[in-house]
Amino acid sequence: MHISEAEAEVMDVLWARSPRGAEEVVAALAGRQAWAEATVKTLLNRLLTKGAISAGRDGRRYLYSPVLQREEWLAQQSDGLLDRLFGGRVAPLVAHFGERQKLSKADIDELRALIETLEDGRG
Repeated sequence: MHISEAEAEVMDVLWARSPRGAEEVVAALAGRQAWAEATVKTLLNRLLTKGAISAGRDGRRYLYSPVLQREEWLAQQSDGLLDRLFGGRVAPLVAHFGERQKLSKADIDELRALIETLEDGRG
């Protein structure tokens, strides 16, 4: 399922707390985006059509909840990034950030601990 950047902003709001009405989603996005209410409702409708969210009636309004879980979406996004940019391999991704000096000592220590944990689990 492809979720655009704008749709991902709406999903973030719903992942943080749901169910929410359209007005609540608009209010939550107000600090991040200068979108009109109609824009947010269009994004909600797109997400409904894609099956990423569901809507249930609450009197005269609809309450929206995520169907697509954040962890599932993150996995899709990270797999797509790795495939597109690094041939599906993690090591070139880490090397890229290391070469560009984007890894702090804390990042490197965390990666070492992660590698040790992974090796222990496979040993």
